[in-house]
Amino acid sequence: MADEKKIDATEEVQKAKAEIAEEVADEEVDASGEEFEVTKEEMSIIRAELACEFPDDYSYLSDAYVKSVASKPYSKDPTVRRPLEYTMEKLTHVMEWREQAGAPEMESLVHLANGPETAPEAVEQPEKLAKAKALVYSLNNASLYWHGVTKEGKPVLWIRCGRKPWYPNVEAEVNALILIADAGIRAMPEGVTDFVVVSDSNSPPPPVPSFMINVLKALVRGYPDRLNVLLSAPVGSIIQFVMNLLMPLMPGRLAGKFLLKDEADARKILTEWLLHGEEDIPTFFGGPANHDKYYPEEGYSKNKGQGTLKFDYFGMIERLEASAKEWEEMQKK
Repeated sequence: MADEKKIDATEEVQKAKAEIAEEVADEEVDASGEEFEVTKEEMSIIRAELACEFPDDYSYLSDAYVKSVASKPYSKDPTVRRPLEYTMEKLTHVMEWREQAGAPEMESLVHLANGPETAPEAVEQPEKLAKAKALVYSLNNASLYWHGVTKEGKPVLWIRCGRKPWYPNVEAEVNALILIADAGIRAMPEGVTDFVVVSDSNSPPPPVPSFMINVLKALVRGYPDRLNVLLSAPVGSIIQFVMNLLMPLMPGRLAGKFLLKDEADARKILTEWLLHGEEDIPTFFGGPANHDKYYPEEGYSKNKGQGTLKFDYFGMIERLEASAKEWEEMQKK
């Protein structure tokens, strides 16, 4: 039985490696940092095509992000900019992945699960209600949330590994990640296109390869160039196992964005990164900021509505938008 599971995991790893390779064929060119001009007319053409192909979701991609993709060097000739057709192909891949993953409907599932089970939509669509309840169940442990921004205005996504379940519902956990990622991207300050992840890696649950591989595929296919850097501390045997599994699958450019540090080094880095420096370091990293005030463990949370949502999803968005606005105001001084 153990051998069968090992074979299944190996096959899953090889399949994921092939899928990821297709998405990152030109990553080394992207990594050059060089950017070319993109005119207003070209931006209008890209926008119009996206609106035509994806009328319900095209506004998800900000002008700043579209421009960052369109301005990159062309993989076949790095001395020139990507053709518009090539940029459209890359953006279309992202939007198609979002469509297949059901990303545009994730927030509506939160509203559904936060309402009464006697609501017409809940009664008429029991499968959708079940999906919604599984999603908010994955949110309720407050193991994943946005809080604050960096000195560069990048939203900070915090992961509390010790709160993750030992036996996760992989689909629901990935859906929660998509929901949270999209919420953070929508709340980004003007001109900001990527985010920072900080993982409190104390007491993580046993690793689930299928979940980790699905998260990596989502990051590469659905959120290319969105991750600026991921800081994880402390580094234990489980985190080392996770990195040993994922590193061979990662494009080189993505692998270089992972920092594994001890808690003392992590505090120094966070002091440099976070908008208010040491003041913004959370208590679980030895700082003064009490995240549990907003994101307590599930046992200390109360239902937010008439349904099963306990995690303060909507409050999280309001706080992140306020942080983004504060950063924007600071740039005017």
